[in-house]
Parts: sequence; C-alpha cells; structure tokens
Amino acid sequence: MPGKKVCIVGSGNWGSAISKIIGHNVKASNRFEPVVNMWVYEEFINGQKLTEIINTEHENVKYLPGHKLPRNVVAVPDITAAVTGADLLIFVIPHQFIGRLCDQMKPHIKGGAIGISLIKGIDEGPEGLKLISDIIREKLNIEVSVLMGANIASEVADEKFCETTIGATNEDHGQIFKELLQTPNFRITVVKDSNTVELCGALKNIVAVGAGFCDGLGFGDNTKAAVIRLGLMEMVAFCKLFCKGPVSSVTFLESCGVADLITTCYGGRNRKVAEAFATSSKSIAELEAEMLNGQKLQGPQTAAEVYKILQRRNMVEKFPLFVSVYHICFEGRAVKDFITCLQNHPEHM
Repeated sequence: MPGKKVCIVGSGNWGSAISKIIGHNVKASNRFEPVVNMWVYEEFINGQKLTEIINTEHENVKYLPGHKLPRNVVAVPDITAAVTGADLLIFVIPHQFIGRLCDQMKPHIKGGAIGISLIKGIDEGPEGLKLISDIIREKLNIEVSVLMGANIASEVADEKFCETTIGATNEDHGQIFKELLQTPNFRITVVKDSNTVELCGALKNIVAVGAGFCDGLGFGDNTKAAVIRLGLMEMVAFCKLFCKGPVSSVTFLESCGVADLITTCYGGRNRKVAEAFATSSKSIAELEAEMLNGQKLQGPQTAAEVYKILQRRNMVEKFPLFVSVYHICFEGRAVKDFITCLQNHPEHM
C-alpha cells in the first residue's frame, strides 16, 4: 500500500510547530509519504520570499524563529498545488480565512481525503452557531476531526511535554491522526465528543481575554481563578445549549477543556494583548498589529461571534463574562467594569 500523502494548510506559529512533529513522524512510519507539503501564505522578508527561506534554511524566520523544520516539509505558496493528491489535510490557519481558502481548494481535493482542524474559533451562520469543522465539511465534502489542547506553540516546538485532545466521531480517523501527530512529549487522547472539543478550543480564548483584563487591572491570582472558574461554567453551559448531540462532562477534564483554559489564561497571545488593552488607550486591532508579528487574535473575534449567536437566541443575560468581553472589546465599555460581570455572576448556570 502506498503511504498516505499529508498536507499542512497553514504555516504560522502553530502550523510551523506542528510541522516539526509531522515531518519527523512521517519519516518514521511506512504509513505516510515521506514528503509533506505545507501551504505558506507568501510574504517577503527582507526582499526574499518566505517559502524560499523555509525551503533553503528550513526555518520559518517570521513565525517560529530559532527552530529548524524537517527538510521533508516543503513550503508551497500555491494552495491548489499544495493540496493536490493529499490524503490527509491538517488545517491550521486563522479561522477568518477558512471559507475563502476552502473555495480555492475544492476542485483539487482528492476523493477519500480526510481532514483535521487545529483552528480555534467559531462562525455565525443562518442557523446560529457554525463550527469551523462544519465549514470545512460542507465546502470540501470530507470528514473532519479536530485537535485542541493546552498547546502553546513555542513550547510544543521546544518539545516540552504536553497533552492534547483529538475529537473524532470516526474512531479510525482519530487513530490515523494520533499516529501522525503523537510523540513521547505530545501525548494525545482521542474522544468521540468532537463538537465539545472544538467549542472548548474556541471559547477558552474569550475567557483568556478576561484574564488579561484582570492582569492589566492588577487584580491578582484570586480574581483570575474566579475568571477561569466562571468562564468554564459559561463554556459548559454554552456547549450544552449549542452542541449537536450529547455533551460529555468528562470532555471538559481533557486537555482541550480545563487544561487549555488554564494555560491560555496564564500564557498565550489573547491574555497578553488583553492586558496591554487594559493599560493603554489603543484598540485591539492596533495592539494585534503591534504585538503579534502578523499573527491573528482569536478571542475578541470569537466573543463577537458568540454575542451575535446569544443575541439571536435572547440569551445575552445568561453569559455575563462572554458578553462583558465583547462589550469591552467592541462597544467602548470601560475595562474596569469587567469586575462587575464577576461580582454579579450567577452561582449556578
């Protein structure tokens, strides 16, 4: 049997970190083709194409500097060329670009291909909530699993031990992606509750923005613990309301749930930018441009999508933390008012 061909769709901070794992793992297994295409949005760095730098120096000098990428990971600037013939598609781009990219990919998707989304975000569709995996499924007509967990990209690239969660309704697909992605220092649990796994990955970024506000306001660790607990309550309640199919409480104890929530509220870009927002007079968009070197924030945009979904269902009052983050980021509400959503939060949801 010929090996399965792998394509990584995206090459930012997280995409480059995951390419290190995939590049090494495909060489160690006869289950996969040894060369991996990685789609790279073409940029010029000091007059040189980023794809050329990656393919000659084997380093993504913009998004993951200081880390050598495996030589069998090949940067491809044309999305159609990158995905042609691929059996396994790894989606790892900012969620606001997924629809347009899938439209370009569609005529070139191989029959029987399957995907996995590492994208943390949600969208708002005519029926309300739209998961990113749903967008990929509908546009490309392929089965899609998800991977979410407490995985700060630089630490994964440094091969520091961490855990992650694959949500896969198809168990065979979950095992294929586990074989492709697991290492001794990147330990994977596969669960069937795919929608909950994916929603946790999106919603925790809203909570992290709230944690960053607390840091900027100097509120300390006790307050941040309250943000994490109340944020988790809202995550659970939101999943139970909006997930198709049953929601297992155990899923929130996986890496995609409480672990990812904690690490994102203490590290990560959403917390960092929200802290700066609380201590400056700059907008979220200005801080994103200044602080993130071309990376995109997910928390504020996810808060906006969630707010629209809650508004449509007349449930805005039931999610005070999520809604407060939205109002502060986009409606001019003062950051210091964030504490009121904690003080007035219902004890039970």
